[in-house]
Amino acid sequence: MPNWSDLPAALKGSLDKLSELLQSDGQLKAFTTSNAIDKPATFGYKSSGSDNTLVVTVTNGSVQVKAGSSKDALFTLSALPEQWEQFFKDVPVAPYQSYWGMFGMNIKQKGIEVQGDQNAMAHWTHVWRRVLELVHDAQCGPIKEDEYTEPTQDYLTGHYVFLDAPIWGKTKIFYETSGEGKQQIVFLHTAGSDGRQYHGVMNDARMRKKCTMYCFDLPGHGRSFPSKNYFPGAHTNTEDSYVGLIAAFVKSIGLRRPIICGASMAGQVCLAVAIRHKEVGAGGTIPLQGSEYLNMERQWYDRSPYVNQSLFNPEWVYGMMSPTAPLANKQLIWHLYSGQAYGIFHGDLDFYFGGWDGRSRVASIDTNSCPVFMLTGEYDWSNTPEMSQKTAERIPGAKHKAMPGLGHFPATENPAKFVPHLLEAIEHIQTVRSEGLSTMRLSSD
Repeated sequence: MPNWSDLPAALKGSLDKLSELLQSDGQLKAFTTSNAIDKPATFGYKSSGSDNTLVVTVTNGSVQVKAGSSKDALFTLSALPEQWEQFFKDVPVAPYQSYWGMFGMNIKQKGIEVQGDQNAMAHWTHVWRRVLELVHDAQCGPIKEDEYTEPTQDYLTGHYVFLDAPIWGKTKIFYETSGEGKQQIVFLHTAGSDGRQYHGVMNDARMRKKCTMYCFDLPGHGRSFPSKNYFPGAHTNTEDSYVGLIAAFVKSIGLRRPIICGASMAGQVCLAVAIRHKEVGAGGTIPLQGSEYLNMERQWYDRSPYVNQSLFNPEWVYGMMSPTAPLANKQLIWHLYSGQAYGIFHGDLDFYFGGWDGRSRVASIDTNSCPVFMLTGEYDWSNTPEMSQKTAERIPGAKHKAMPGLGHFPATENPAKFVPHLLEAIEHIQTVRSEGLSTMRLSSD
């Protein structure tokens, strides 16, 4: 068994394989090939309590590693020996699937530390993440991905609609729809992204048969136009603006008590919608990765003039996914998070990171009128299944289910694995509503 107290020594048997991977990996080549890299940059990985460091040197189009000292590096990613041992499992358990997961924010682990130049760490996050993945592959072999067959036909239709909503004002919004089922459902994307996250779900034959599905991009996100009420870079999100926009969309499209479903900040707003369901016209909510309150340490690399957000933002969320998710789906998440305008992600997190606080309100949710079924992927380290479970226990009649093998973006990571959980939640909501209608009929007889 490797002795993880000395990281380079523990990895010694796989360093030749690692060198081969570093030279042949297409993703790493894409990340490091730039004439702007005009001098070598170094960083390292090591175990706490030891200065023996795996030192990585990056030049234009090339990456090399050797054993050395943290003094040779601009910054060093350090962890306890037992934490590295968990990371180097064949399939790591949460939150050890990534260094960001180990580092945590609302789940602080002792022993995790970024030593040295913090801005340099943020500059090179795309490279140190990929190198660390290759270190894992060299030591353990590639992680076997879940099987996923991409649809050969697309069933979505896109539209634009003008919405006049609180805070935003009049804004041109893009939305997509698919399916012919009786149950209407509106999907909400995560912070700093857009509705393309739900294409796998909205193309799924089971979902198309059961539901008529809608998904819109928030103002300034994806293909929606920005609000004229915000200067570029000044975007923020609040409960009133978010719930107001959802209500405006439901009314404008003419939906009749649809289910509202969303993940991350959209999971939080699903709880707000359940509280305010009469105002929205909602007939149930499915919060994904949601909880009553999220108190996470705030960092500003996602809105820094010194850090490239199109590199940092996708890297920060990349480690929230399941390590077994199909690579193409993880790369889609990376692409979506790399493509948003400056300040969009950070402004959305104004809502997600403590901006919404439902602790004094969720117990008042009437789940007979607006049933709530929460779903949480096990690999999410920003909103864990335990956090969602505690919230569900405070809502009379609410249900919660943890989803094995899924992370922060379940609908995108693996739609085929996610849809059965989603259908179970929809069935529950329909059953509760049906029983409620039956009770109303009997009481009126």
